[in-house]
Amino acid sequence: MTLRLHDTATRETRDFVPLVEGRAGIYVCGLTVQSEPHVGHVRSAVNFDVLRRWLSATGHEVDFIRNVTDIDDKILTKSAEQGVHWYALAAAMKRELDKALAAINVLPPTYEPGATGHVPEIVELTEELIAKGHAYAAEDGSGDVYFDVRSWPAYGELTRQKVDDMEPAGDADPRGKRDPRDFALWKGWKKESEPQTAAWPSPWGPGRPGWHIECSAMAGKYLGPAFDIHGGGVDLRFPHHENEQAQSRAAGRPFASYWLHNAWITTAGEKMSKSLGNSLLIPEVLKRVRGQELRYYMVAAHYRSHVEFSFEALDDAATAFRRIEDFLDRAAPVVGEWYAALPDAFVAAMDDDLGTPAAVAVIHDSVREGNRLLADGASEALSQKFGEVLAMLDVLGLSPADEAWATGGSDDKLTEVVDALVQGLLADRAAAREAKDWARADAIRDQIKAAGVEVEDTPTGPKWSV
Repeated sequence: MTLRLHDTATRETRDFVPLVEGRAGIYVCGLTVQSEPHVGHVRSAVNFDVLRRWLSATGHEVDFIRNVTDIDDKILTKSAEQGVHWYALAAAMKRELDKALAAINVLPPTYEPGATGHVPEIVELTEELIAKGHAYAAEDGSGDVYFDVRSWPAYGELTRQKVDDMEPAGDADPRGKRDPRDFALWKGWKKESEPQTAAWPSPWGPGRPGWHIECSAMAGKYLGPAFDIHGGGVDLRFPHHENEQAQSRAAGRPFASYWLHNAWITTAGEKMSKSLGNSLLIPEVLKRVRGQELRYYMVAAHYRSHVEFSFEALDDAATAFRRIEDFLDRAAPVVGEWYAALPDAFVAAMDDDLGTPAAVAVIHDSVREGNRLLADGASEALSQKFGEVLAMLDVLGLSPADEAWATGGSDDKLTEVVDALVQGLLADRAAAREAKDWARADAIRDQIKAAGVEVEDTPTGPKWSV
């Protein structure tokens, strides 16, 4: 089969045909680093990480660019409220984001540009748009520069809107605009209310980039004027992605061939966000489930499906993932030699617009068959199922063998200590059962359970987990 992806621009699921055979250039809009990341924030990163892994698994060399917005109105406002430098806030929140994404095994991008590091490219693109008659400097002395939406007849094509039906752009004071829908490419420095560190020199006076222009400039620098896939959350379609496409094509750059958008994780039917006060910070969620289990929860849903978050659903997902792990743990000592191979049904599911729900169903089918085979001991068929499960999990970033899930040295030592203590209790329990001292055996079992340790008796001996 050929990989088919749902293109937001055409509203169709199309064959993926890269501009250069065997390569894929992807640009994904990352976060504005204004606050700690929550579950809703990281879904996009997980979804596009799966896309990247699948393209790599099917023989593509992937250039994956994910930006960071590290200067923005929201960052300036929050830093002022907290009494810290804006760049200190952005740097601290970027570190929190990195930790959160590492905890759920999102691969680092090929490169992760920030807006503050690409002011020359942003200024250059803005100058190009002015020269082509698609942008203008405000005449009110503010130093602002705007994109002239009416100068570009195709404006609105991505989201299929007419200019006259659009709301005014709320990204700058409208007094300097020719049309209230014009959006800011460059924002003049407001010395009365903004720190001097939040301004860079430009032909229009000191200032900083507008939100939309940064992505066009950075995508062009690292992927070229035309590239394969642009991705991000569904909430970015308008105005952000509409504006990116308009300004890029107005400057003569073909820009993205495919647009992919992931849906939200919602709470009570509303987009999860800080403003709703219902966000779930990643460190807090990881106190309840492991990183693998949180990732499995996200991967098990289709990237274009809205997910209504609940701890009950998260716990169910964790239980389902543990069933997969349990099969691998019990089969590992039995299988002997094995090789990784992807079942045809899994490949078909992934090629169908990254159909991860169907792909996860294939994993569970293989686990059920593997458990049936395991009851009869070692066999070639069991080794095949074992390899299939590991291969499928690896594509989804969920393989237990992945070093990303390994714990640090101090945790390893703690695991060794706990293992020794549990094994000692299990030996005592076995001795009590051998002596038919059932009360003693049951008391040891209850002691282990009260400590939060689950023990399962298997043909290869007792297995324990926290």
